[in-house]
Amino acid sequence: MASKKDMRRPDLVVPYQEPAAKSGDSVEFSSTLSSTLPMAAIFTRNRYIGWASVVLSIQSWLGESEEASKSSQSTPGYFTIGMSVMALAVTYLPMFLPPAPGQRGPTGTEAAAPVPLA
Repeated sequence: MASKKDMRRPDLVVPYQEPAAKSGDSVEFSSTLSSTLPMAAIFTRNRYIGWASVVLSIQSWLGESEEASKSSQSTPGYFTIGMSVMALAVTYLPMFLPPAPGQRGPTGTEAAAPVPLA
């Protein structure tokens, strides 16, 4: 049967020390995603991507580490939220400012207009 005596030696106890921060750039995937999704929403005018960019930018801002917030190289969280809200506004812009009927601008991919014979 095991003895009730504690066999651990107090002189061998090593106290916990927090690991030192890495000196290299620690790029976070969430901050990268929250910076690029607003651009994708603007280019595609997809509202779902716009809403996803708003949610991810808020999540990235709330989960920002102290190290990232003090770094001058990273984009501030409120700036990415502003970008994503602006991208969402761009996706809803045709709803409030519809294009004029019958005036569709050239896209550069269609065939050239026919030349009149007269």
